[in-house]
Amino acid sequence: MIQANSALNFLRLQVNHAGLIGLGLTGLLLALVSLTPVVQAEGPANSKATQAELLQAVGPLQAIRPDLPVEAVFPTSVPGLVGVDLPEGTTLYMTADGKHMIIGDMFAIGDELENLTEQRRSVKRKVIMDSVPLTDMVIFPPQGKVNAVLNIFTDVDCGYCRKLHSEIAEYGKYGIEVRYLAYPREGLQSETAQTMRSVWCSSDPAAALTRAKNSQRIAQRDCPNDPVDAQFAIGRQVGVSGTPAIVTAEGELFPGYIPAPQLAQRLGIELQP
Repeated sequence: MIQANSALNFLRLQVNHAGLIGLGLTGLLLALVSLTPVVQAEGPANSKATQAELLQAVGPLQAIRPDLPVEAVFPTSVPGLVGVDLPEGTTLYMTADGKHMIIGDMFAIGDELENLTEQRRSVKRKVIMDSVPLTDMVIFPPQGKVNAVLNIFTDVDCGYCRKLHSEIAEYGKYGIEVRYLAYPREGLQSETAQTMRSVWCSSDPAAALTRAKNSQRIAQRDCPNDPVDAQFAIGRQVGVSGTPAIVTAEGELFPGYIPAPQLAQRLGIELQP
């Protein structure tokens, strides 16, 4: 069976071969969206579509690509357009007859552009992140009131992860609680992954994580239920492709390092004098 990435890459190659790339895709998608007022990702116009009708839209694609890992098929607010969720946050849009496909995000055009596809991803991310036990995370709470909670996928050998962690007190000043999850970028068989297992299996994971990010040695440990493999899989599931990757309590994904003041501004947090 081909893997999800191979299937998605093949689809992208097919689209590129057809010449539907770049602004062509976006323009076509925005044109379709502008045909009808869009209020939410699953609007009333198509909410009466039956399961059979939804599956009919994706049927022709699955007939020629039976290994394509379809996670969900859902109605959109655009008449005649059906959404198809694939792994790792990829969404396709199919015409109801299944004869045409668009790869890309759907935007609603109103007073501002509204990314409906990303909104759907955020809802899914929130559900996934809310299911992760707090006991499996390495948590750095602020000294005072908690104004925001951030789930951060990290790698102990990642330069920007280390930079973020060196400023953990600065994030705390804004009342930001940091909850770390393991995401060894070089894979689960790497030395970094083993170091991260030792961190999570330590009697004091927070101290061990800080030592590891400061290039200090930590004792090698193994434990039967270390969550590193599971958290790496969760990262892939919510669309993480590099570290650090920040997921807010609402499911928004911010890739990369963001200094505390800018991050607080994004979250609507002001530093009290």
